[in-house]
Order: sequence, then C-alpha cells, then structure tokens
Amino acid sequence: MDALLTFLSRLDTSLFVLFNVHLANPIFDVIMPFVTEKTHWYPIWILAIVLLLWKGGRKGRWVVFIVLLAVASSDLTVNRILKPLFHRLRPCNVVDGAHLLLGKKSSFSFPSSHATNFFTIATVFSYFYRRYQWIFWFLAALVAYSRIAVGVHYPFDVVAGALWGMVIGYSWIFVFKRYVHEL
Repeated sequence: MDALLTFLSRLDTSLFVLFNVHLANPIFDVIMPFVTEKTHWYPIWILAIVLLLWKGGRKGRWVVFIVLLAVASSDLTVNRILKPLFHRLRPCNVVDGAHLLLGKKSSFSFPSSHATNFFTIATVFSYFYRRYQWIFWFLAALVAYSRIAVGVHYPFDVVAGALWGMVIGYSWIFVFKRYVHEL
C-alpha cells in the first residue's frame, strides 16, 4: 500500500510540474489568476440567481435553492472535514521551482474547494439546463485547471474536488427529485 501511495504522490507531483511549470506561459500568467479569484465570479453568480428568480419560474427558483444548499454543503464538507482530515500541504509550499502566481497559501490542499464548488454548480445547472451544460462544465474545468496553473493545487486535488462536487450536486438533485415532486 505504501508503494502505491508513493507512486500516486510522485505521479501527482510530476503532473503538477507538467501543468504548472512546463505549460506556464505569459497568457496563462494573466488569465489564470483572474479566473481563480472567486470574487471575480460573484457578479456572474448574482446575475444568474437574479435571472433565475425573476425569469426562471418555479424551476428557476428550485434550481437556485438547490445550488445554494449544494454549494454550502460542498464547501463545508471540504473545508471543515476533508482538508483537515487529509492534511495535505499545497504544492506551492512543497514543490521546488513551482510557478507561483499567487504566492504561498497556508491552508491544506486536498481536495480543492474551488473545484468542488464549481463542479457542484456545474452538476446542478447541467442537470436542469442541459442545453447549456457544455458552458457549465467548461467553466468548472477552467477554474479547476487555474488552481494548478497558479500553483496552489496538485492535479489530484482538483480531480478529487471535481468528483466530490459532482457527488454533492447529484445527491441534492436526488433528494429534491425524490421528495419535491414539483421539479
């Protein structure tokens, strides 16, 4: 088991170096810090919520409610349970020569809460608005990748975050589909 964990850790570090160091470029150096900053997304989410509440009808109001519950639970489970449980240091504090665009962060790394939250949102929105699902998945993947590009997460952190976000999103969809027959 130790050999497997060592192999996975080395693979994750190698992938981090590939994405963070070897694929770094001046365009990503400008775009990725902007993409990864969660406050830059607030106007978009506020606009989406307002439009869904105003023009989305009953379905839109339920989607807003589900997304808010899902993101609250995904963020809580990652930051209060999973990160303290795994105690994984961020690559910006461990990997020599990492391309750091945000400096060093002191919180734990695994899983990525950005990836979790954005994939939670993408899951719920994609379920209810399938026509636009490629946009939701693209934005979630972009934010997840940005966490590696700026140097604060390993690839496995964002993959685990994405998977956990999908689990949380589908769990809330299941609960509401099962117990709220208006969806």
